[in-house]
Amino acid sequence: MPKQTFFNLPEDKKDLLLHALEKEFSRVPLFDASISNIVKEANIPRGSFYQYFEDKEDAYFYLLSIQVEQKKTIFRQVLEEENGDLFQAMSRITELTIVELAKGESLLFLKNAFLNMTHEIENMFNRIFNGNGTAEQFKEISCRIDKQNLNIKSDIELYHVMQLLGMVTFRCVINKLAKNIPLEQALESYHLEMQLLKQGLYKETK
Repeated sequence: MPKQTFFNLPEDKKDLLLHALEKEFSRVPLFDASISNIVKEANIPRGSFYQYFEDKEDAYFYLLSIQVEQKKTIFRQVLEEENGDLFQAMSRITELTIVELAKGESLLFLKNAFLNMTHEIENMFNRIFNGNGTAEQFKEISCRIDKQNLNIKSDIELYHVMQLLGMVTFRCVINKLAKNIPLEQALESYHLEMQLLKQGLYKETK
């Protein structure tokens, strides 16, 4: 998280710094990013950067958290629109994400995040579907899901179901971006995988 001095900045200066962060983290992956480029773009002394953030990782994950919170809000809305149907909501949010990422330069930061996925970045994206890791935040998502048609017995099982759906979703998005798969083909494969998960893979014997 940024230091309090960042939050004390006037909104225009805060926005300028965030713009500089997004520009640099859209250009290259996190570990290749340059603080020198960030401070030059934001027109601040290098020392000021460390008054606002611990390091570039701190700045990166704060910027990513803003994007994740926006996506989490959209996911909640989609869940409500789909009357709590988890599979339908996940399919819609995946389609929206892929189409959005294909639009161009304004979303290069998210493209870079997906294409350079690490465990920490994946955990951050998982917050879209699972809350922020606390029981209360997971419940905030869970209460919007219609569980009547899910073959689960507890919130623990629901959590792991959402982890599985999240992994399938992330792989679909990454494959689309990395391999430049046509949208229709990417979504066809995604819907097939989701359908297999939905119906189950083990055939019951009589």
